[in-house]
This record gives sequence, C-alpha cells and structure tokens, in this order.
Amino acid sequence: MSPPLLDAQGLHVGYGGKPVLIDASLQLREREVLCLIGHNGAGKSTLVRTLFGLVKPASGRIAVDGRTLDPNSPRALAAAGVALMPEGRGVFPSLTVAEIWALGLASAGIGGGERQARIDWVLSVLPPVKDFYAKRAGLLSGGQQQMVSIGRALLAQPRCLMMDEPSIGLAPKLFQDLMAPIRALQRERGMSILLVEQNVREALKVSDRVVVMKAGRIVHEAPPEALADNAALMELY
Repeated sequence: MSPPLLDAQGLHVGYGGKPVLIDASLQLREREVLCLIGHNGAGKSTLVRTLFGLVKPASGRIAVDGRTLDPNSPRALAAAGVALMPEGRGVFPSLTVAEIWALGLASAGIGGGERQARIDWVLSVLPPVKDFYAKRAGLLSGGQQQMVSIGRALLAQPRCLMMDEPSIGLAPKLFQDLMAPIRALQRERGMSILLVEQNVREALKVSDRVVVMKAGRIVHEAPPEALADNAALMELY
C-alpha cells in the first residue's frame, strides 16, 4: 500500500507554555477531501499552520509521500506540492488581484512564459475572477476575496491544497458556489484537499472523510454520512 500523501504523527505545539496540539496525528490520502472540524479553540488552524511549516512543533513528524520533511520550512512543503489558503484570506487590500497573484507566482519560483500559462489556467478554474482581475483586493466582496486567495494557492498547481475556513463571512449559497469548481478540479486532477471548516453541514457535502479535533487532540474519524444528524455531532463537540 502506498503511503498517504500527507502524514503527520505525534505533533505537539504550545504557545507560552500552554499546550495547543497534543499528540496530534493526521493522514491525508491521495485523491480525497478530508474535512477537519471542531469547536473554536480546538487547535484546527494551529494544526494546519504547523502542517505548512508556519508553526514550529516541539516534537512530531511531517512526511509527504513517506518522506520526512523539515517541519519548519514552508518552502520544503511547497516544493513537495502542498499549498495553503490561509484563514482570513490573506490578501493585500491595496494591491490588485494581478499583483497579488504575481507575488504568489514569485514565491513559488514560477517565471518566464509559464507565469501567464498558470494565470490562464487558474482563470479557467475560477472564471469570475476575470471580471475583477485588475481591481484592488480591498474593493472586493468577501466571496471575491476568497476566490483570489484560493486562486493564488492554485497557481502552484498543488497536489495537496489546505483550506482554512474558506466559508468565513459567506452565505451558504456563496460557499457552495465557491467549492463547486474546487471539488470538480480535485476530482479531475486527483488532488487532495484538507478542508478546515466551522460550517459543518456544507463541508460534509464535499468531503470524503471527517476528523474531529477537541482540545488539541484528534478524537474521532468517520465518513460524512455518520455525522449527518445533530446528536452525533453534539456528542463529539
């Protein structure tokens, strides 16, 4: 059996002496959408940031395709095909979409004629961006800013896309419209997605598997249909 695409084992992270992740282990398989859910403060965003090398773990191991990587290097994770759409969108309000994506291309080391090819490809995945590509991000709606953030991550054509709370500030219909082309792309390219979400009902609709965090620990794993009723969810929370 081939190793999972992304494999995190025994991650311990703390801030100011207070534990935030406690022996957290997670595996993301190839070609799946894994949804990570849990109450506010459970450690979900810290786990994602740790998986991308933005937070240094006190101990633990992160591997891609069975190869252990430097847990403190976003560059190493990006080179292995991992991309992050951060919580809060992470767009620069004074820059245009074109400028934000240019920064994304530069940070991914993509240059020359390949740059325009990547931009054209992402615009084909998220065609509404064409209508505001030259506008400053600060003038865009929340849904438009989320498209910009997702598009920036997709410019690297990742094998693994981590999305931290993409539904923040969006109505359920807008979230569905946002995720539909991403889910279609995931199936088409065999991409893996780690989706962190508070909007559990909508997230379950696009997920293959669900893991639940509570107080810094992974406490449960199940198929989405097993968490379809409120009683099952409330017991885990």
